[in-house]
Amino acid sequence: MNFIEKETLNFLSALAINNNREWFNENKPLYLKAKENVEIVVNEVIAGVAQFDQSIERLEAKNCMFRIYKDTRFSKDKTPYKTNIGASLVEKGPKTLNHAGYYIHIQPGQSFLAGGVYMTEPQNLKAIRSAISQNKDTFLKILNKKTFRDHLELRGDRLVKVSQGFDKNDPMADYLKFKQFTVFHPLSDAEVLDGGFVAHCINICKEIYPFNQFLNDAMS
Repeated sequence: MNFIEKETLNFLSALAINNNREWFNENKPLYLKAKENVEIVVNEVIAGVAQFDQSIERLEAKNCMFRIYKDTRFSKDKTPYKTNIGASLVEKGPKTLNHAGYYIHIQPGQSFLAGGVYMTEPQNLKAIRSAISQNKDTFLKILNKKTFRDHLELRGDRLVKVSQGFDKNDPMADYLKFKQFTVFHPLSDAEVLDGGFVAHCINICKEIYPFNQFLNDAMS
């Protein structure tokens, strides 16, 4: 199996210090090499995850990778480049808002794996909340599985109050406040650079899979 090379993290570290077009253009061959490295790894992850989640078996890493160029039009931070390389493994493409998937984020000191839905449409949020309220035992069984709890944390912005249309005294009220339903697994640089990185990603995605299934069933 392939792994993330030290040169890839070195490039991203250097980019964080020299986030300008002149430096990037001078070092673009290093970026292309880093991008290719991550692409190869992501393709191996896709192949492994597709063994239990066939929804992503037709994906290709090149179509899942996010551009390194930032859209700075509405941002106070005008640096032109992202200092990470990310890939979204989602059945309907990385820009879909209607399907739960997996996300791989490579960034020195800040790498992570994630799953679920980060941004979605209001009707999907309502459907997910309804599913959680009506199927609390199933949802809690997923979250409380030991291997899930050992490796993953449910994260997301929350409402102050339970969403309109739901009972504030619902036993699942704390979960009904979530505006995003994502699970998060941090990765150290040592884990990212390890020869078993692909296998580790596949194992974490396997833990995420039932969570994604629950969300996708709710939104279908």
